[in-house]
Amino acid sequence: MNNRFVLISGCSGGGKSTLLAELGGRGYAVVEEPGRRIIAEELAAGGSALPWADAAAFLRRAIDLALEDMAMAEIRSGWVFFDRGLVDAASALEASTGEPVLHAICSAYRYHRRVFMTPPWPEIYVTDSERRHGFEAATAEYRRLMETLPALGYDTVVLPKSSPSARANFVLAMLGDDNASTV
Repeated sequence: MNNRFVLISGCSGGGKSTLLAELGGRGYAVVEEPGRRIIAEELAAGGSALPWADAAAFLRRAIDLALEDMAMAEIRSGWVFFDRGLVDAASALEASTGEPVLHAICSAYRYHRRVFMTPPWPEIYVTDSERRHGFEAATAEYRRLMETLPALGYDTVVLPKSSPSARANFVLAMLGDDNASTV
């Protein structure tokens, strides 16, 4: 387990990226969501490894990118916050294809024992060119992750529906960081 690598996961459109921007603004190392980066690359290149075109190819790329992200983060000191990551991609691949990848990969590569989850929050949920699925699919994804993470030995902590600043303070306080209230 890497005690410095903190996974922010949960419902699509629940404010993960906004929370990571807040933490990054405070000087913490952050890693952008693999899926968003892959979608941007595939759309720009006219590729098909997209969740709505070839979900399995997209998820395999997300796993590879998440592993690269973890390797690259090793050189960082202090907390490193991940916007989604390996568990999200491996869980989705196993759920959609039945390919038994989750336990093998996620046992070998670990995050901090506490995973922070953004709950379904319909008031802020929006679709865009990269997030084309609806709120119902996002909620199903959240439920799957809330079952998967404890089965992998993680403690899930549901984030409050509050401002990005308050959420960042909450995360840092839960991690025992002395900078929890520096806003």
